[in-house]
Amino acid sequence: MARAYGSRLAMNVAFESVYGTAPASGFRTMPLASHSLGAEQPLIENELLGFGRDPLAPIKDAVTVDGMISVPIDVENIGVWLKAALGAPTTTGTTPKVHTFQSGAVALPSLAIEMGYPEVPHYAMNVGCVVDRLRWRMERSGQLRMDVEIVAQGENTFTSSQGGTPTSLALARFGHFNGSITRDGVALANITSAEWTYANNLDRIETIRSDGKIDGADPTIASLSGRIVSRFSDTTLLTQAINGGPCELVCSYSLGANASLVVTAHAVYLPRPKVGVEGPRGVEVTFDWMAAKATSPARMLTAVLTNTVAAY
Repeated sequence: MARAYGSRLAMNVAFESVYGTAPASGFRTMPLASHSLGAEQPLIENELLGFGRDPLAPIKDAVTVDGMISVPIDVENIGVWLKAALGAPTTTGTTPKVHTFQSGAVALPSLAIEMGYPEVPHYAMNVGCVVDRLRWRMERSGQLRMDVEIVAQGENTFTSSQGGTPTSLALARFGHFNGSITRDGVALANITSAEWTYANNLDRIETIRSDGKIDGADPTIASLSGRIVSRFSDTTLLTQAINGGPCELVCSYSLGANASLVVTAHAVYLPRPKVGVEGPRGVEVTFDWMAAKATSPARMLTAVLTNTVAAY
């Protein structure tokens, strides 16, 4: 009897030309560390009386398809998730290629994501997948990954793969060792960790349909926020928080001139934090920051991915 194992999971991803319809070709096999994407349909307890103490059969509630995929932040594959969250990039250059993604797109592309378990066999094709959030954390060590939160329209299951003959991009991972963080062009010192969360704040269009699916997931006001934890060694961040003005915050990773990712929050505002002491060791200060649309450039976020991929 065959059993499914995570080590044998295959995730195939393709952009849809029609929302909620998986394309016949164009799939890529993508790397992931874990996922919770799929359909679930809870049961509603039967409330009717007059049939004795034993309850009547429950009824089915609405189907919800969403979840999170944890993916590596790498040189090539991460561009697919950036396109899904921010829209198609502007690509320039020959070798290397420079892909510039910007926040503020009115419409976002949708994906078809197939999760395949060949031993069962069970292939779940999630259609109408729209990225709601990207979240990642900067640290000194450990695995560097991004959590991609998705809202999908529906899930269809098959006994064979519907991804055709998928291609794949090269996997070259960035690590925490390759990362840096700067404020207004100057490296921030004494930062012990930093968190980044970009959200499209999707609005599910939950209309009445015979198939139980949603009509769409539309982006509303986007948000970019995070957290900086700093050893208290100077008052640079504290002074900005007190004064209330914005700064430019940049998260970057590099494996050389032809392989880099630079994410820029153009106008970051810091709250005024408490400076507390929990013991004899070093004092840390936490800033839960928020970003907004800057004056120049007139956007909140820019992500520049440099690699050899021709186009996303």
